[in-house]
Amino acid sequence: MPRETPMKKAKLLLSAIALFSISLLSYDVTAQETDAAITATAPAAGEQVARAVFTSDVQGREPTDTITSLSNDKNKIYFFSDLRGLGGQVVTHRWEYQGRNMGEVKFNVGGPRWRVWSSKTLLPQWTGEWRVSIIDGAGNTVGEASFNYTAASQDAGDSK
Repeated sequence: MPRETPMKKAKLLLSAIALFSISLLSYDVTAQETDAAITATAPAAGEQVARAVFTSDVQGREPTDTITSLSNDKNKIYFFSDLRGLGGQVVTHRWEYQGRNMGEVKFNVGGPRWRVWSSKTLLPQWTGEWRVSIIDGAGNTVGEASFNYTAASQDAGDSK
């Protein structure tokens, strides 16, 4: 049996990485969880989602802005939620487009206040309303938010 050279092994590894990367382009939902080192504040009675916003980035475990509409010349968006009183449960961000489930991200909630976020890479043709539902461990929708993904407007000087 012929031996594989280091160059052949490297080519095979690069090919596998390329195929995996291509598959992520059409289905990219990533997530981050926070640790329990956050001082919990007393939530209002029955409040389970203190905040649920779309944002262009998350830094220091906080959204950098709030997005309600995104043009399709940008392809990445984050969904941030600040959860209260759901410690010990598995909570899900369900990304939906035109009534279709486009991805789910599950989080193990580790404390009384837990900030989580997920992201989605969007294809330019996926314009329209997007919704993310926050589902608790019992399958109940405890929060949701939506944004519009719109066609980028052409430059005013463009004659096309």
